[in-house]
Amino acid sequence: MSQKIKLTEAISIGIGGMVGGGIFAVLGLAVDLSKGGTPLAFLFAGMLALITSYSYVKLSKQYADRGGTVKFINQGFGKTIFSGGINNLLWVSYIIMLSLYASAFGSYAPNLFSITGGELDFHIYASAIIVLASIINYYSIKVVGMIESYAVIIKLVILISFICVGLYGLMGNPNLEQLAPENWEAPLQLLTGGMVIFVAYEGFELIANSAPDIENPEKNIPRAYYISIIFVVLLYIIIAVVTVGSLPFDKIKTAEDYVLAEAAKPMLGQTGFTVITIAALISTFSAINASLYGGSRVSYEIAEDDELPHQFTYQLWNQPIGLLMTAILTLTLTNTLELESISTAGSVGFLLIFAMVNYVGFKMSKETRSIKAIPLLGFVLCSLATIILLQQQFGTNKMGVIVAVSIIGTCFLIEWLYKKLEKSKNP
Repeated sequence: MSQKIKLTEAISIGIGGMVGGGIFAVLGLAVDLSKGGTPLAFLFAGMLALITSYSYVKLSKQYADRGGTVKFINQGFGKTIFSGGINNLLWVSYIIMLSLYASAFGSYAPNLFSITGGELDFHIYASAIIVLASIINYYSIKVVGMIESYAVIIKLVILISFICVGLYGLMGNPNLEQLAPENWEAPLQLLTGGMVIFVAYEGFELIANSAPDIENPEKNIPRAYYISIIFVVLLYIIIAVVTVGSLPFDKIKTAEDYVLAEAAKPMLGQTGFTVITIAALISTFSAINASLYGGSRVSYEIAEDDELPHQFTYQLWNQPIGLLMTAILTLTLTNTLELESISTAGSVGFLLIFAMVNYVGFKMSKETRSIKAIPLLGFVLCSLATIILLQQQFGTNKMGVIVAVSIIGTCFLIEWLYKKLEKSKNP
């Protein structure tokens, strides 16, 4: 009998999944896209996550399974080429998230200790952290869990301290004017900004994987989702307010990849910069650790459901083969793509997956005893957000859009080829 997960632990799974490396990786990008309206951009993305979580709550209660999102998609669409393609996209989206976290680690680390003094430092640190996390995952899953539980506390303590000191430092700060409505981007651009950084919220879906083990599921599953998302939305909005109110836009642009550390400087000087940099390294490292484990589990579940070759259920050094595949693909993406392209591809992937989960929530509303309108609204909004994001980004970030569309196409193509091959083997 496995130990039951208490409400506080379930909430920390959600918070830990969201406040991973996301906020450290995409905050500068968010300000670049939304300017003074950055808090609104985070609010838009958070509202979409909150609406989607309704479908997750209902499906997690009705179909509690460690497969989480994979199981929900198969429940709604059956085991078809379409569901297989979406589930493959979930695995690839994990890899994209890992690349985002590794990129953030590679951007922050040279500020503490430079090796070559140039661009190469980014690649050395980003690659080294993926290799280290892979070794830890192979060594012991227990160690992964231990790192996660400590990391959640450390990063929250540091981020909340940053907020308290930062809010105090805003008094009389001339940069506070940057938050005025005249410094906001146009509404559509704000929405696009929110969607590009949507990856900062996707981690709440990890609660679905632990649903079978949650104590008193009827009450605690909804609480775990809603409390963790609302807490993170408020956290991100206040962080955005403090950042935009502390630093001029040109400085934020210069320090885009490590802007949170830079925002601590006006109040706390070099010490603040160093503390936030350390928090970023701990956060991104713990996020890489947990996502590597999650990604390898997803590929295992998909193969078990006969949507990927059965070789993915094989073990290598006592772990699913997917762990090694996930690590290799993450290394490749991290060292070849720009941060904005990675973020766009990740957001498009998760928006599409969440649109489908909302559709399943709508389709199964009778079985899950749901209010039909909420999953339908979630489906429409996620679909619209995906289209707006692709359309808006195509003008400024063609590479990100091409990467995102190519990844989606490849996921479905692989599934189609696999099913065709299986059919020819067993006519």
